[in-house]
Amino acid sequence: MTDYTEIDLASLMCSRLCHDLLSPVGALSNGLELLSGEEDPDMRARCIELLEQSARISTSKLKFFRLAFGSAGGFDSRIPTEEPQTLIAALVADNGRVELNWSVVSDTLTKPAVKCLLNLAHIAIDALVRGGTLDIGIEESDGITEIAIRASGARIAFDENIGRALQGELDAAEISPRTAPAAMLHGLASQHGGEIQYQVQDDALILGAMVREG
Repeated sequence: MTDYTEIDLASLMCSRLCHDLLSPVGALSNGLELLSGEEDPDMRARCIELLEQSARISTSKLKFFRLAFGSAGGFDSRIPTEEPQTLIAALVADNGRVELNWSVVSDTLTKPAVKCLLNLAHIAIDALVRGGTLDIGIEESDGITEIAIRASGARIAFDENIGRALQGELDAAEISPRTAPAAMLHGLASQHGGEIQYQVQDDALILGAMVREG
């Protein structure tokens, strides 16, 4: 059930972006306020360290969302694989409790494949609330890109509505900022002759996507 409009989805995606960026940007504002009234050298050094950390996280998220949700302007029809790899590695580093294993042979990927990869990786990282391992593998053959992601950890947190959104089963009243990226992902895969699959286990979330080129 996908009777929501593109405007509805865009609005919800904007809400999700604001939610995800509020914490690091808010930390920047708080850090600057503390720094302005702090005279102790050690405390000022600590404030500057926190500001640098918040700035790095904000920049990483903006770069990630630009490619995951945006039009990927500035790139050709195929994007160097190192671009999404760097962005995912940055999110994993910011998490601090997730180990990334990367198994991708292709030097470039199509824009739709990159968007699917980034969004699925984001869902997988969110599921590892207590940390764990993120395994990513990609294969290309005969114009078809297959993406496989496994998030393994002691506790998997996966909203069943995200799963329903990945399958295109949510209607307009059920879509929220949390599920909007998954709904967009379903539409993207369908538009390019592909599909999204997922499986939830006690200690793992397995996500897969198939996208055709063109």
